Amino acid sequence: MSIATIIIIVLVFTILLISTIIALIKSIKVIPQSEFAVVERLGKYHKTLKNGINFIVPFIDKIIKKENFKEKVLDFPEQDVITKDNAGIRVDTVVYLAITDPKLFVYGAENSMKAIENLSATTLRNLLGELELDETLTSRDTINSKLTLILDQASDAWGIKVYRVEIKNILPPLDIQNAMEKQMRAEREKRANILDAEGKKAASILIAEGQKSAEILKAEAAKQAEILKAEAFKQAEILKAEGQRKAIDLINEANLSQSILTLKSIEQLEKLANGNATKIIIPPNLSSIASTMSVVSEVLDTKNDQKSTK
Repeated sequence: MSIATIIIIVLVFTILLISTIIALIKSIKVIPQSEFAVVERLGKYHKTLKNGINFIVPFIDKIIKKENFKEKVLDFPEQDVITKDNAGIRVDTVVYLAITDPKLFVYGAENSMKAIENLSATTLRNLLGELELDETLTSRDTINSKLTLILDQASDAWGIKVYRVEIKNILPPLDIQNAMEKQMRAEREKRANILDAEGKKAASILIAEGQKSAEILKAEAAKQAEILKAEAFKQAEILKAEGQRKAIDLINEANLSQSILTLKSIEQLEKLANGNATKIIIPPNLSSIASTMSVVSEVLDTKNDQKSTK
């Protein structure tokens, strides 16, 4: 075997070895987490590569699309929409979606994301065209829910799951914006006046309640004073009656004689004679009237003699 033949064999072997290594390298595909790759074999869908190490046939299998399963946010341009009452508005929407079926995503539509954008614009125009401007401004949640439902059902054929659609902004015409601003200002002033009136009302109620409480306390104090005064008078009368009762009891216990009682009567009559009293006390026992009258006469004579002497 000549040297030229050996060189040719070595070159061929080297080329085959390098080709084999290249083919082996090309046959190994590593797909990151949450990503996928759609593979075609000879121009026809073959399989979908998921995350991890995957093998394909070099030069026969071809990766035509690589994407991920992560949720995506599509912020579409503002759209001009006419409401039911012929008010022109500009609406800005955002769609939150994710790819669920790689095969349908690649083969279901030429451009699935563009299809979602067009469908969103069409659906939004249809929905807002059935509502008046005021309803459009106050029914965002309802509009968002309907948009989400319609887009989600339609996007199933494209291997896409629509999680939610949100209206970021609704811009009515400038004249309507000015009118709305004036209305909002009037509403704020109205609420401020109402709050001020309610505050004054609450303050008046509190003042009245305070005055009422003060009057009640004052009346209670006067009532307690009268009660205490009555109690004091009652106690005084009780003590006075107790004193009289004890005096009578002492007299009864002493068993005073009739002569002592007569002497006490004379002393009291003498005191009456010294004064200007005109009343005459008659003893209850008729038998003692004469003796009492004689005593009274003597006392009066004695008093007259004393006055004449002076």
